[in-house]
Amino acid sequence: MNVFVNRSAGFALFVTALSSGLMLAHAPAGDWPQWRGPGRDARVTGFVAPKTWPTEMSQKWKVTVGRGDATPAWVGDKIYVFVNDASGDITLCCEASTGKELWRNKYDAQAATEPMGQHPGPRSSPAVAGGKIVAYGARGTLSCLDVATGKVAWRKDDFPGVWPRFFTSASPLIADHVVIAQLGSERQGGVVAYDLATGDQKWKWTAAGTAYASPALLTVGTTRMVVALTAQNIVGLALADGKLLWELPFAAQERAYNAATPIVAGQTVIYSGAGRGTRAAKIEKAGDGFSAKELWSNSANAVQYNTPVIKDGQLYGITQKGELFCLDAQKGDTLWTAPLGGRGFGSIVDAGPALFALTPQGELVAFEPSDKEFKKLGGYKVGTDTYAYPVIAGAGICIKDKDSLTLWTF
Repeated sequence: MNVFVNRSAGFALFVTALSSGLMLAHAPAGDWPQWRGPGRDARVTGFVAPKTWPTEMSQKWKVTVGRGDATPAWVGDKIYVFVNDASGDITLCCEASTGKELWRNKYDAQAATEPMGQHPGPRSSPAVAGGKIVAYGARGTLSCLDVATGKVAWRKDDFPGVWPRFFTSASPLIADHVVIAQLGSERQGGVVAYDLATGDQKWKWTAAGTAYASPALLTVGTTRMVVALTAQNIVGLALADGKLLWELPFAAQERAYNAATPIVAGQTVIYSGAGRGTRAAKIEKAGDGFSAKELWSNSANAVQYNTPVIKDGQLYGITQKGELFCLDAQKGDTLWTAPLGGRGFGSIVDAGPALFALTPQGELVAFEPSDKEFKKLGGYKVGTDTYAYPVIAGAGICIKDKDSLTLWTF
């Protein structure tokens, strides 16, 4: 996952990464190969809900792995973690059943120097596909490793010494054997595509600088496109060659930042940012090109540090003020709100019979999907400084907190 924080200024930013469209269609139930899961939609399959929600969860194992806010990737019986130990960035492969380390890869990298030094590790979540794992360091290094051995396939830094004000947070996306990454800074950056196997650059789009949001995939007709929230707008780029297909203005204001991943539902794209509410646009073919038509706008509920999730026609998210909200995803109407805390930080996962919200204080809240009201099913203390997503497989929930990785079960 991705996170950016400036505590001395009293604000922060939360975002995170993705995996291959080729692999995603065949991802086993429970796999979480990228930022926001196999479909990049924070939806889990195969979760086994308890018949009766207990008062506490059981800790199966806990290991110290290092500092970082990146969400782990869980594929098969392996969990991949991206962290920093002050002398370098480290990618770890651990056994899912025990937490035992199987391999590690490290390269020299200075930690992110936040004013208070509380978030020195990576924020960008690794992506796993095609026998490779791709990770994006806080200071701009993009690495591709072999998932079996941890050996380097290729490593890039195409914008040396350039990153957003609060370091990188955009998680890479893998589709059609191509790595898509939002690189550089607000003023000098863009979207770049690399061949997954070789690292050769396929295309580069630099008409707008990057921010902290992660790219998503959208298909209209036979055209696959990358949806990217930049520092100034939201754009659709052709996956094949990076050609700009459509754009809408969405410049951040004052202390706001473009951080939430665009949400794709069919041909609708939902996007949000602090001070600008939540909006939806429909992307359609228009002559030889494409058009983006706004469908609705909800000014009352805006997110900055999290990305909402769609379930059963409702949009669930956490506002910049730290409230849970539920919107009608087709009309944009507010259906209900409920206090959660966390100043807008947090993450929400659709686990089927329940939704889970994780706050940065390590409170995992299970609640019932409903368009009528907030109904809490259970609440559990699972860590401290939990800015990564909870990764759920079967009855297990993997939590990355300040410096540890823990597997919890019901």
